[in-house]
Amino acid sequence: MRSNDHRFHAWHAPDYDLAATLGCGQAFRWTPVGGAWEGVVGGRWVCLRQSGDMISAECAADQSDWVWLETHLQLHVDLDAVLGSFPDDIPLRSAVAACRGLRLLKQEPWECLASFICSSTKQIVQIRRIIALLSERFGGAIPSAHGLAHSFPSAAQIAAATEADLRACKLGFRAPYLLATARRIASGELDLHALTVMPLAEAREHLESLPGVGRKVADCALLFGFGFPTAFPVDVWVLKALRQLYFPKRKPRPARLRHFADTYFGPHAGYAQQYLFHAMRLGKLSPATRLPG
Repeated sequence: MRSNDHRFHAWHAPDYDLAATLGCGQAFRWTPVGGAWEGVVGGRWVCLRQSGDMISAECAADQSDWVWLETHLQLHVDLDAVLGSFPDDIPLRSAVAACRGLRLLKQEPWECLASFICSSTKQIVQIRRIIALLSERFGGAIPSAHGLAHSFPSAAQIAAATEADLRACKLGFRAPYLLATARRIASGELDLHALTVMPLAEAREHLESLPGVGRKVADCALLFGFGFPTAFPVDVWVLKALRQLYFPKRKPRPARLRHFADTYFGPHAGYAQQYLFHAMRLGKLSPATRLPG
């Protein structure tokens, strides 16, 4: 590390798993490259590496401070306190053991919302490609260690595109949804940043009024971009985890599962959800880790 070079910085980050955090499906601009992770945060290209308890960052340009990246990575979070708030049950103990060090990122609200609109019925690798294409075609060029990278396009930049332009970025049926939502945001019809100070239910209602935004997309945006720690997105992996691990001998209706998810997991329910989601995807949770009865 070059202490006099403001393109580089490092943090002591015990109990932080960079690969789990960046690769668990909560964000789509991070790409593993030769043992490192390259991405774009706040209009800046950045490369991250982890060695033991140290995380190092490299940018293409000098940085006056690194608060923007510390906030994005949530380096200040007391993970023990978060995990200690979880219900003490077998499924969560197993999920934490499998994914210890996973953190929730703090993403920019518009980029997070738009990304999850693009995510419907897509796998993570496909979503990353869609986001990369949108950024290359509509975002601004920024320097990287390899030449140029691209920032994620603003709502106004997406709003100025055509549906055909967006379909060319492999959005398929999601193209009109993203376009209509971008135009509503760009016009000022909905102020996304105002949602961050609303009660959760009210903020969710505003998001669900947008084209292409149902409960799951809204909860993903609320959790990963808008700062609502109790938002609990339920996708096919989480649904599978809830049914197999918490209701193994019953067939609860969707409303019952939804109520359970909203009331059982505590003040950091969103964290619990991400641990269950990632551990389930990795095949680390099995019938042996379910609740008895």
